[in-house]
Amino acid sequence: MVERADAARNRQAVLDAAGRLFDDAAEVGAVSMDDVARAAGVGKGTLFRRFGDRTTLIRTVYDARLTELRTAVADGPPPLGPGTDPRVRIPALLEAIVDFKLDNRTLAMNLERDQRDGAATLYTSPSYVEMHGVLSNLLTEVIGADEAAWLGYALLAATRVDLVDHLVTTEGMTRDDLRRKVRALVERVLSPAKG
Repeated sequence: MVERADAARNRQAVLDAAGRLFDDAAEVGAVSMDDVARAAGVGKGTLFRRFGDRTTLIRTVYDARLTELRTAVADGPPPLGPGTDPRVRIPALLEAIVDFKLDNRTLAMNLERDQRDGAATLYTSPSYVEMHGVLSNLLTEVIGADEAAWLGYALLAATRVDLVDHLVTTEGMTRDDLRRKVRALVERVLSPAKG
């Protein structure tokens, strides 16, 4: 079904307004659906019919921002795209995830919390499942299938936004520091055991 032009404009206006409000808020929970409707110039009923609740709206904004990274991984050029040596692609993917989470820290912090209201948890969210699948497949090419899925989870744990946020705000690491640490971790994981 093709979306009507006015509905598509309204949807984009909501995503843009919600993204700005979420980015500017100290806590995403402080942004109400009324705030988003007012900033987007749409009725509150339209907003609720389209997105249902704030969690769905937050996830939609996050997923819309993730589109560029997903496209680069699915069919972009090296180092993220298909056909790249897995030993190059794995750290590039993890570095890109760290960058994305730093750039979208407020949204990621909200979404990666353990949710008990029936919403997807971090590990069952479509974006996490997708990235874990890509990473597991790449790891399978390098180390075989036995440990690939588990190591995929372990490597993705290094990109959790609560850890990334702690390292930046409390430990004083820079983006480049984090990228180097992630790359070093991947090198250790993929290096054959010595002696």
